Amino acid sequence: MMRKFAPALMAAASTILAAACTLGPDYRRPETATPAAYRFEQYVTADSAADSGWWQVYQDPVLRSLIRQGLADNLDVRIAAARVDQARAALGATRLQQLPQVSATAGAVRQRTSAYESTAGRPPISNAFALEGAVSYEIDFWGKYRRASESARAQLLQSSYAKQGVAAGLVASIATAYFTLQTLDEQLAITRRTVETRQKFVDLTQAQHDRGTVSELDVATAQAQLATAKANVPVVLREIGQTEDLLSVLLGHNPGQIVRAGAGGSVPLPAVGLPSSLLERRPDVREAEQNLVAANAQVGVAKANLFPTISLTALGGRASTALSSLFSAPARTWSAGVNAVQPLLNSQHNLYLLDMADAQKREALLRYQKSIQTAFQEVSDALIACRQDADLHAAQEAQVDAQRRANTIALARYRVGYASYFNVIDADRDLFAAELSLSAARLNAMLSAVQLYRALGGGWQSEQFAPVPASAPW
Repeated sequence: MMRKFAPALMAAASTILAAACTLGPDYRRPETATPAAYRFEQYVTADSAADSGWWQVYQDPVLRSLIRQGLADNLDVRIAAARVDQARAALGATRLQQLPQVSATAGAVRQRTSAYESTAGRPPISNAFALEGAVSYEIDFWGKYRRASESARAQLLQSSYAKQGVAAGLVASIATAYFTLQTLDEQLAITRRTVETRQKFVDLTQAQHDRGTVSELDVATAQAQLATAKANVPVVLREIGQTEDLLSVLLGHNPGQIVRAGAGGSVPLPAVGLPSSLLERRPDVREAEQNLVAANAQVGVAKANLFPTISLTALGGRASTALSSLFSAPARTWSAGVNAVQPLLNSQHNLYLLDMADAQKREALLRYQKSIQTAFQEVSDALIACRQDADLHAAQEAQVDAQRRANTIALARYRVGYASYFNVIDADRDLFAAELSLSAARLNAMLSAVQLYRALGGGWQSEQFAPVPASAPW
C-alpha cells in the first residue's frame, strides 16, 4: 500500500517545492577598504612569502622537527581538530532534516476485557497484531532547512579556519621559543667567557697589588666586576629552563630538556605581497567571514519560522487480531495527509528570535571588519619592526666591533702602565653590555621576521600536501 502512495506523495512534494522560496538575504561579501600598499613597505610584489609553507621558511632541520612534533601532539591543535569533527557531524545532522523521515513499528498485544465491559459473544481475552510503516516529510517551502544547512556549512569552514589559525600561531610560537633558546645559549656563553676574562684580570690585579703597584681598591673593584658577571649566570640559566618548559608544552610534552642547534641562524625578511590577498590568506579573517556567513543564514532560518510549516504524511500497514491473518488483504490499513501549522501564540517569540538573529549578524559583520583592521595593523607593525630591528642590529654590531678594539687597547696600555685601571674596567663593562645587547638585537630581528610571516597569514599550510623545495624561496 505504501508503494501506491509514494509516487503521489513525491508528486505533491515536487509541486509544492516548485513554488518554494528561500527567505533571508543571500550572502555577499561586504565592501572593505583595502590599501594599495602596506605602510612601511619598501617594495610591492605580487608574491607573498606567506604562500610558502613553514618548512620552506625555517631552514633549521632541528626547528623543522620540533614544529612537526608540535603540529602532531600539541593539545590546542588537537582540540581544534575535535571542533572540526563536531562541526562536520552537525552539518550532516542538519542536512538530514531535508530528507523524508521513515519509521517502522511492529507490535503484539494480548489483553483481557472486563466482563462488565465486553460485548456479548466476544471473548474476554483478545489479541491484536500490527505492522506499520510511516513516511513524513516537512517541505522546506520557506528555505528554513536550506538556510540551516548553509549556516552549518559555514560553521564547518569556520572551525577549519580556526584550526589553521591555531596551527599558524603554534608554528610562530615554536619558532619564537626556539630562537629565544638559541639566544639564551649565546648569552650564557658570553657571560661565562666574561667571567673567565674577569677572573684572569682579578688574578692580574691581585699580583700587582702584591708587588705594591696597585691599591686594595683596584682589587676590590675587579672582584666586584667578576661577581656581577657571575650573578648573570643563574639568571640566564633560569630563563633557559623556563623557555625549555614552555617549548616542551608547545610540543605537547611534559616539561623537559630541548635539543637544539647552535646559535647563528637567521630568518630572512619575507616578501609581503599585495594587501588585497591578505583577506584570502589569513585564517582568522576567513574564520570571521564564515561566522558572518553563518549568521546571515540564521536570519533566513528565523524568518522562515514566522511562516507555516507544511508536512506530508503517509502511513500504511496491517492490523489483525490473529497473527495468521496479519498479511491477508482485509488486514491492510493506510492513511495519507497534508498538514499546515501556523504558529499563533508563539509568533511574538519568533519575532524576537528574528531580532536576535539580525543583531547577531550585525555583530558578526563588525567582528569581520575588526579582523581585517587587526590584520593590516599586525602586518604594518611587523614591517616597521623588521626595518628598525635590522637597523638596530647593524648598529649593535658596529658598537661591539668598536668596543672590542677599545677593550684590547685599554688592557694592553694598562699592562705597560700607560692607562689607568678604571679605563680597563669601563671598557670591559661596556663590552659585556654591548655583546649582550647585540645578542638581543639579533633575536629581535629574527622574531620580527617570524611575526611578519605570521601576520601575513603563513604557517598553517600542511607539509604533507606540498613538495619541499630544494632551497628557501626568498
